[in-house]
Amino acid sequence: MSQNAAPAETLSQRELRNESGRVLRSVAEGRSYVLTNGGVPVGRIVPIDAPSPGLTIARAARRRGGWAALGIRRKHSDRSLAELLDDLREDRV
Repeated sequence: MSQNAAPAETLSQRELRNESGRVLRSVAEGRSYVLTNGGVPVGRIVPIDAPSPGLTIARAARRRGGWAALGIRRKHSDRSLAELLDDLREDRV
């Protein structure tokens, strides 16, 4: 948010529900709101022609690691999956 932008008013979910007409008229006039739910900010209501805040990308994202990087080797068995599950479930029966 830039320093010259006017601070947005907070608006609770209940106020939005009960006074949606008034809120939409004021947004159409250029006013912005921070929408809260239980006092916690959850969203922003801004006029449709408001400039979007610019985000600077410091560096491109890189994917590192993943399951392949763990080096886990599969264990192969001569037994079927049903037999393995039956062995695991023996204690439950």
